[in-house]
Amino acid sequence: MNSRRAIESNTRALPINVEMVQYAKEVLDFSSHYGSENSMSYTMWNLAGIPNVYPSSGDFTQTAVFRTYGTWWDRCPSARLPFKRTPSTFCSQDYVELAFEEPVYPTAVHILETYHPGAVVRILACSANPYSQNPPAEVRWEILWSEAPTKVNGPQARQFTPCIKQINFPTNLIRLEVNSSLLDYYTELDAVVLHGVKERPMLSLKTSMIDMNDIDEEEDEEKFACGMDTLNKQFSIVTLREWPTNGYFDKLPYEEADVKEGLANGTILSLSSSRSNFPNMDANVRFLKVCGSELVRLELSCGHFLNETCLEVITEMCPNLQELNLSSCDKIPPQAFNHIAKVGSLKRLILYRTKVEIEDYDLIASMMGAKCKKLRSLDLWRCKNITENGIAELASGCQLLEELDLGWCPTLQSSTGCFTNLARKLPNLQKLFLTANRSVCDTDIEELAANCTHLRQLDILGTRMVSPASLRKLLESCKDLSLLDVSFCSQIDNRVVLELNASFPNVFIKKSFTQ
Repeated sequence: MNSRRAIESNTRALPINVEMVQYAKEVLDFSSHYGSENSMSYTMWNLAGIPNVYPSSGDFTQTAVFRTYGTWWDRCPSARLPFKRTPSTFCSQDYVELAFEEPVYPTAVHILETYHPGAVVRILACSANPYSQNPPAEVRWEILWSEAPTKVNGPQARQFTPCIKQINFPTNLIRLEVNSSLLDYYTELDAVVLHGVKERPMLSLKTSMIDMNDIDEEEDEEKFACGMDTLNKQFSIVTLREWPTNGYFDKLPYEEADVKEGLANGTILSLSSSRSNFPNMDANVRFLKVCGSELVRLELSCGHFLNETCLEVITEMCPNLQELNLSSCDKIPPQAFNHIAKVGSLKRLILYRTKVEIEDYDLIASMMGAKCKKLRSLDLWRCKNITENGIAELASGCQLLEELDLGWCPTLQSSTGCFTNLARKLPNLQKLFLTANRSVCDTDIEELAANCTHLRQLDILGTRMVSPASLRKLLESCKDLSLLDVSFCSQIDNRVVLELNASFPNVFIKKSFTQ
């Protein structure tokens, strides 16, 4: 058993009509997770193997947790408007792709949810075998089950087993898509079980297959929107690293033309989670030379194809860029992030799950403080190496900041005065996440109350140093506050939360629990 909890197969040869039961062997790709890259706590990798928690309910570190829940992320300054081509029926926000040992014709998919269930909205199966040594002739995806988000009463654990379609190919690659907008807190998933048979069953109904060769842009725009804008996330980087192609994007000759049309019309471009042939630099340099000056928003999350050359071209050719999302772009080397300072018009920057290293965060923070004066939103979630020096440079240079995520940044200590400095220098703050920083204290909260009266969202999960009295001051001063997460704050027990809820009914005060 390795660090990703991929389980070895001990399956013996079975009759082809016997139903096989498999837990996920490996997590291939995902859009986000609450945990870090060098730990198993709250990461998608916990979905590999047998359950750790189920049937228990509660907040457990051994489960898979995505980064968002509820509508809070849609209410903050960095909230993204939907793209015009997004069909009204599409509601997926996050995804995870799971590989199983044996390809089977699925008969059931069981999802073990252990906390705030109800986020899964779509299950898909892929015809490609991620463990095959040979590239497939074609890649086909089938929607096994899909449903709009529904509210589940209570946070208790459950086994979710939707009625799935029969398909006409065997699969060992399953994708879950989630929408957490109706949840009161983070959903937690423990394991996924795939049931299936080796022999193709008789199909009782004609199923609708997504074949990337059959998509016609003009005749079926909605299928294209669903097919490319959402299913372009599909192939795992693990598989594509072994295959010398760009997955099924080799079969989409009209992709670049469509991207250019969208860019020309809206100055917004999304290649998030795609396997686009962006490394064909000659064509894309010409493209950006023509259109780059008009580009204001660029979504590249989960862009495993991005390298330093790509980022350098983007920052040179897109001088008016205001929003840049590089979350989970794991192929960009640390030194490449210095190019970001070239874009002085940036207002929103996301560096979540990138490879900025020890000395680089303070350097990049200093460069942004000097060059990116218009910055309004910065996501440094789980940045392990930024210090009070980098924070001071940011606070001094980027005084228009409205949103700052410093969750799980362990090198920031309240004793250095970094949080006090933030509160005094950034009066426009509307969202501040100091998640899991145990050093946050009453002085920091009181400085926020005195200086950041426009604050709407504050996360201080895990601190031991904040008292009920300072929270009351904050709530009295920040009239617009709508979200306050005090989970695992040792001085804030359930009685205090009930009292504060009674006094401030318009504020969602969140306190998680472990059973």
